[in-house]
Amino acid sequence: MNTVNDSYHSLLARHDAMRLRRQLLSPGARQAAEGSGERAGSPPPQRPYDGAADQRLIVDHLEPVTPFGDLIAHLYDAMFAHWPYLRRLFPESMEFQRRHLEGIFWYLIENLHDPDEVASVFTRLGRDHRKLGVRPAHYRAFEAALCEALRRTAGPRWNEAVEQAWVRMLRFAVAAMVRGAEAALGEPPAWQATVTGHELRRPDLAVLRVRTHEPYPYRAGQYAAVASPLLPQAWRQYSLACAPRPDGELEFHVRLAGRGGVSEALVTRTRPGDTLRLGPASGTMTLDDDLAHDLLLVATGTGWAAAKALLQDLAARRSAHCAAHLFLGVRHPSAPYDTEEPDELRRRYPWLQVTQVVGEGPGPGAHHALAEVVAGHGSWARHLAYVSGPPSMVGPLVARLTAGPSPALPAARIRHDPLPDRAQ
Repeated sequence: MNTVNDSYHSLLARHDAMRLRRQLLSPGARQAAEGSGERAGSPPPQRPYDGAADQRLIVDHLEPVTPFGDLIAHLYDAMFAHWPYLRRLFPESMEFQRRHLEGIFWYLIENLHDPDEVASVFTRLGRDHRKLGVRPAHYRAFEAALCEALRRTAGPRWNEAVEQAWVRMLRFAVAAMVRGAEAALGEPPAWQATVTGHELRRPDLAVLRVRTHEPYPYRAGQYAAVASPLLPQAWRQYSLACAPRPDGELEFHVRLAGRGGVSEALVTRTRPGDTLRLGPASGTMTLDDDLAHDLLLVATGTGWAAAKALLQDLAARRSAHCAAHLFLGVRHPSAPYDTEEPDELRRRYPWLQVTQVVGEGPGPGAHHALAEVVAGHGSWARHLAYVSGPPSMVGPLVARLTAGPSPALPAARIRHDPLPDRAQ
C-alpha cells in the first residue's frame, strides 16, 4: 500500500482510539444516554421511517434513472470533481465498485418496505466499511453527489419529491452504517495477516493459509474481505475454509476470476511471507449453538470452503448427535481440488453421507441438475440447509428446495451468503 494511504489509515486509527478512550472514561454519560433511549447530544427521537411510502415513490419514477450505469458514472464523476481527495479511498479500477453500488441501490429499493431488515444489513455494512477509512463526512459528500447525478441523469423528467425520497432512503441506510461503525470501535478496522502457505492446486485456483497479527474473531461458515498490497483499496470476499483453530491460522480458497483483480493477485502473485489485510468476519451461515435438526450441505466450486469449515465445526461438537448429508457438485470426477474422495470423507465423519454430483459447470442452467439431484433424494423438510457456491447455483437450489416435494423445506431453514458480489 502506498505511503499516503498508510498515513491516512494510521491517522484514522489514532482518532478511533481516542474516541474509544473517551467512551470508556465516561461511562456515566453513556449510561445516562442509554437510560433515556438517546445518545448524549443527539436530537430527540423521530417517527419511524416510512420506507414503504418512499419505495412506492422511487419505484414509480425509476425509468428516468435506470439502468443505473449512467447514474453511477455521473455520481462518481461529481464526487471526485468536488472532493478529489476521496479518490484515494477507492481502487484504481472502479468497475467492481460500480457493480457493487448498483447492487446496493437495487437491494435498498427492493427491501425498503422492511426498514428493520435494511437497518440490520447496513449496520453490518458500516462495521465492515471501517476498513476503507470511511467517515460520516464522506457520506454527506456521497449524498450531494447522488442528488447531482439524479438530476443530470433524469434531466427535465426529475422532480423534487422523488429526489427527497432517494435522500431519505440514503440517510436511513447511512444512519445504520454509522451506528455499526460506532459499535465496532473496540475492534480493529482491519487485520494485518502474514501468508504462511500458498498452494496452487490448479492453474486457476490457490489455497492460502494466513495468520493474523492480532486475534481474529470469526465462526465457521463466515467469510471475510481480503485485500492485497498489490491493489490498494480493492477488496474481495472469500469464505473462511476452516473452523477456528488453536494456532489462529486461517485458510482461504481463491479461484482466478479475471485478470487484473484481487483474485489474480492472490492466486498468481502472492507468496509465503507476504502481508494481506482482512476485514471483519461477516455472514450468518453458521451452526446454531443448539443444533435441533440434521444438516443438508450443498456446495460447488470454492463453495466447498464454507462446507469444509462447517463440517470441522460439527465434528468438534459431536455431542449434538445430528447427521449431515453433503452434496458436492463438480464439473468432472477430477475436479475436486481440496476434498478427499467421498469414501475418505465418510471414513473421517461416520455421521456424514456424501453424494458427488458430476457434470456441474459454467453455462445457463448448468446448476439445475444439482438442484434436481438434491430434491430427488426426498423431502428435506426436517433439515437445516447450508448452500455455498455461485449465485447461479444458490438461486435455483433454494427455489427447488422450497418448492417441494411436500412438505417443502421452509426458506427460514436455508442459509447461504448474500448473493450479490460474492467472490467464489
